[in-house]
Amino acid sequence: MSRVAKNPVIVPGGVEVTLDRGEISVKGTLGTLKQSLLADVGVVREGDSLLCKALNDSKQANAMSGTLRALLANMVQGVSKGFERKLTLVGVGYRAQAAGDTLNLTLGYSHPVSYKMPAGVKVETPTQTEVVLKGVSRQQIGQVAAEIRAFREPEPYKGKGVRYSDEVVILKETKKK
Repeated sequence: MSRVAKNPVIVPGGVEVTLDRGEISVKGTLGTLKQSLLADVGVVREGDSLLCKALNDSKQANAMSGTLRALLANMVQGVSKGFERKLTLVGVGYRAQAAGDTLNLTLGYSHPVSYKMPAGVKVETPTQTEVVLKGVSRQQIGQVAAEIRAFREPEPYKGKGVRYSDEVVILKETKKK
């Protein structure tokens, strides 16, 4: 059995878990998330916890039991607390402005960059150089953050670009004459 899958997922109060045929649904104060179940992995509810067990002894079932346990833990945390990802803009004239469900970026191009947020993701700009993404799905928040970062990745000589707030950019030394 996977070491990750051995740990139960604790379901806090206010979170409702529904096990249907081939699908698990988690509903909380912030929203609802669904995940399809695999044939090799079974989910068992014991009191206020969920256990993921491999139904056979294959390597695939063992690996997927740990993966499903991690997905369920992220779903429970997402509908109860939510997820947040912060981005920082580094560079002269680099700005961000949130307007409803659209993020307008000025990143040194000849044109402004406009990014429409998908459903379930909220964007805030506390300052002109900070972007805060909030949502229920950890995967969706990470994907949106990666797409925004891809507009202008941090370059290695001056460090200019869009970076995660906890990202460390190692600068290269410039060419010597």
